[in-house]
Amino acid sequence: MNLSRIDLNLFVVFDAIYSQQSLTRAAEVLSVTQPAVSNALGRLRQHLGDPLFIRSGKGMSPTPLARQLIEPVREALNGLETCVQERQQFDPASARQTLRLHATEHAEISMLPRLLRRLSLAAPHIDLEVVFHRRRDIPLELASGRLQLAVDAPLINSQDLVEKPLHQDHYVCVMAADNPLADSEFTLEQFLTARHIHISSRSRGSGHVDLALRAIGHQRRIALRLQHYAALPALVANSDAIAAVPLSLAQHWPQLCQRDLPFTTSPMELRMFWHKSSDHDPVISWLGDQVAAAATGAD
Repeated sequence: MNLSRIDLNLFVVFDAIYSQQSLTRAAEVLSVTQPAVSNALGRLRQHLGDPLFIRSGKGMSPTPLARQLIEPVREALNGLETCVQERQQFDPASARQTLRLHATEHAEISMLPRLLRRLSLAAPHIDLEVVFHRRRDIPLELASGRLQLAVDAPLINSQDLVEKPLHQDHYVCVMAADNPLADSEFTLEQFLTARHIHISSRSRGSGHVDLALRAIGHQRRIALRLQHYAALPALVANSDAIAAVPLSLAQHWPQLCQRDLPFTTSPMELRMFWHKSSDHDPVISWLGDQVAAAATGAD
């Protein structure tokens, strides 16, 4: 027998007949017609190869197979009902679960402190697991439910995802406080001849800064390439190297000097993504609200 071919509603009818010992009363409980109940019972009998209920003086008496099935059927139905009710009546203050979020390192640094504060106040028993996936894998991770949300640049292309703009950021240049460029006029020529540290988690492609320079016919010298921001503040503070970073990151490093770039770049943008099947999921909607508030600077 292939369970995937059985309509689960047939077991709802089975439970009602077992409880009421009558097709008519089962129909009343289920708010359907008696012929509909008879039809459902006939289909389930055919699937299981057993009459399930025999007419007797006391009504519809269960067969041995029906008596064997009733407890696991009720446990399964009750479990489904509980799960549905919990999702419909989601209460973050009492919910106990772990939610998974994909985020870039930029999003982690600029957004996570505020998000963690919000969760600790509004949902003290909800745990958050932040992971990082390749962009091409994110749609599948969201579709499977292994991820609830993703926060990344607007470069994830999938018709199955819904996206929402979170935050736009412009680039600034950070350098050591005693760097000669910190106190002088900061020109494009000085920017181009300086030694640069470039940070990108991706092994391919050009970032906003290099695309902007290319558009005006220039190229900078990148002396060091990194995949993470963790070492950047110490590297810049103890060398003559400079780095172009989003302002929301530079604000976390008050020991460094900030200078406006001597040319214009397109803004760095973060967006939030979720699978369209989760559009009405109260848990994911709530988490999305928390992420959006944290991204805009709300505690």
